[in-house]
Amino acid sequence: MAFHTYLLLPLLLILPLLFLMKIKVIQRKNNKNLPPSPPKLPIVGHLHLLGELSHQSLFKLSKKYGPVMLLHLGGIPTVILSSPEAAKTALKVHDLNCCSRPSPAGPRRLTYNFRDIVFAPYGDYWREMRKICVLELFSTKRVQSYRSIREEEVESLMNFITECSTSSTPVNLTEKLFALTASMIFKIAFGKSFQGSNFDNHRFHEVIHESEALLGSYFASECFPYVGWIIDRISGMHQRLEGIFKELDNFFQQVIDDHQSSERKRQDQDDIIDVLLKIVKEQSGFGAAMLTEVNIKAVLLNVFLAGVDTGAITMLWAMAELAKKPELMKKAQDEVRNVIGDKGKVSENDTDQLQYLKMIIKETLRLHPPAPLLIPRETMSHFKINGYDIFPKMLIQVNAWAIGRDPEYWENPEEFIPERFTNNSIDFKGQDFEFLPFGSGRRICPGMHMGTTTVELGLANLLYRFDWKLPDGMKEEDLNMEEKAGISLTISKKTDLQLVPIKFY
Repeated sequence: MAFHTYLLLPLLLILPLLFLMKIKVIQRKNNKNLPPSPPKLPIVGHLHLLGELSHQSLFKLSKKYGPVMLLHLGGIPTVILSSPEAAKTALKVHDLNCCSRPSPAGPRRLTYNFRDIVFAPYGDYWREMRKICVLELFSTKRVQSYRSIREEEVESLMNFITECSTSSTPVNLTEKLFALTASMIFKIAFGKSFQGSNFDNHRFHEVIHESEALLGSYFASECFPYVGWIIDRISGMHQRLEGIFKELDNFFQQVIDDHQSSERKRQDQDDIIDVLLKIVKEQSGFGAAMLTEVNIKAVLLNVFLAGVDTGAITMLWAMAELAKKPELMKKAQDEVRNVIGDKGKVSENDTDQLQYLKMIIKETLRLHPPAPLLIPRETMSHFKINGYDIFPKMLIQVNAWAIGRDPEYWENPEEFIPERFTNNSIDFKGQDFEFLPFGSGRRICPGMHMGTTTVELGLANLLYRFDWKLPDGMKEEDLNMEEKAGISLTISKKTDLQLVPIKFY
């Protein structure tokens, strides 16, 4: 009898402990200190609160509910961060806790699965792929190796504008700047000699833009579990996504086959496909990644999603802001013309001397970040932001557009004032959380140097080679500075920017 009593003693001690642990779990759940949240509707949550420009809608909501705000946008709770302090807590203090990516939007079963790899979660594969991007694809040395491509494409645009200047014909800078960056990235990625059958530069840009819009969309399958996929199919969203990725897959495969062909002519420098194919062949130092052609396609899509629109949008907004303020335009032109003299064109070696131009680019990125909402992160563990509980599997989204307009950090935040960066150490490299056009932490944009190099070269030549005036009958106050509504990862100017060039050099 005593023997059985001894056996029961541990059980009698464990049961109260288990009971207390259960009480603590219940208390923890009941005591969750979640961020403030607006009233929501059944099923759709807070989707009805988003207007055509979601970053602006979120900015307005943050003024009422605070810089750390919980919304249900689709099926997953999303925490919107709208202040530098909150962004720093997430992207620096707790970077490792929330550096994963959510599953891609839309149908989960696609034939062309390189889409899913683009949104790779944090882990060994992602770390190895980032290492490839940082050390192989976008290193300073690699970016410099593509200098001739950038300068040739800029020179081609300058020649076109020169022809227009002889007849005082307005130039659609929106169209031309998007074509410029698309052509640059196209050649950097695929090589100068590649000629895709039935798939030229223009068509490729259209497909990339369409895929960007689809990836930035909210799908019914996200908002309505179990039945949403039916709505996606009925609405045609599934078919659109499947079709666009089929076209991309076919084209990427054609490019890869072309590079592996024995008949291909050797280029002066390796393009991005060459670099990736070498890594596939060697697989040395990148064992965890085990690159395949599917992975190469995912990297290529990432390069185009991040590289084409962002550079063009930045140059476009800069030229629009300068056209609206002719005194700033003249100041920028005086700088570049004094530095370059009568050389006839600006080369990449010259841009380091153009300090006011760099201020203009910074101010453009502050006021008009190409991606106003940083790509969402998925949390992997519990932590706190501003005292609020953040739990695993929540999404974190930083409103870089709102942070760049925070009056606590920026005087007259709605005004375009490049001079605010005079003797100011604030930069966009991810350490100053009041200025995050490229993000921060482990998920900062690896192509930042490539992008800013392109923007500096393009803008410097536009300002050096030409004076610019508005079309006849138009005044500075008539310039439409509204943002273009629509679902996309990037936001551009609502109306095309058309200016009349007057040849100077």
